[in-house]
Amino acid sequence: MPIINVKIAKGRTVEQKQQFVEAITQTAAQILNVKEEWVTVVFDEYERENWATGGTLHSIKFGEGFGKMGVE
Repeated sequence: MPIINVKIAKGRTVEQKQQFVEAITQTAAQILNVKEEWVTVVFDEYERENWATGGTLHSIKFGEGFGKMGVE
């Protein structure tokens, strides 16, 4: 049973996450040759102030609203 762990900034809508889950489940099942029912997807959502790349916190680098319009 594949378990796919997705780390993502908070702020995505339920609809966005559902669309992602459907796409990743289909793709994983097809490539791994397993039933879609066997694929598990887990979201770990983080606050932008708790994540940094290149020495800069995401809350500073991208702002708090970044990603809500589907851009990240």
